[in-house]
Amino acid sequence: MNKVFIIGRMTKNAQLAYTANTQKAVAKFTLAVDRINEGADFINCVSFGKQAENIEKFVKKGNKLAIVGRIQTGSYEKEDGTKVYTTDIIVENAEFIEPKKEAKEAPEAETPETEAPEPQFEELPFDIPF
Repeated sequence: MNKVFIIGRMTKNAQLAYTANTQKAVAKFTLAVDRINEGADFINCVSFGKQAENIEKFVKKGNKLAIVGRIQTGSYEKEDGTKVYTTDIIVENAEFIEPKKEAKEAPEAETPETEAPEPQFEELPFDIPF
């Protein structure tokens, strides 16, 4: 199974182009994905069609994006004869997870008193293994 789930920030705005024969949109971009301990990995991603156009239009440098896709490797030869190997994520689904600026600036809404209370684990008639 070849499936990838990543969340990262755009390193720069996506580059949008169209295929020569079918005029299908292709967006190429790189996500900076934090490592658990320290540092980040820079992951090349490729998106197609309407999704590519939306990424180019709405997601800008520094915005956070969640990607579901698959890894695709390839290679090509430079003019000097050197072989270059590539690894990209082909995007199947992208979620814009950066909140709008208005949402960040809006004050937090008060919790209504009619909201259901948090469940209390000690009241359950069985043990929950943790």
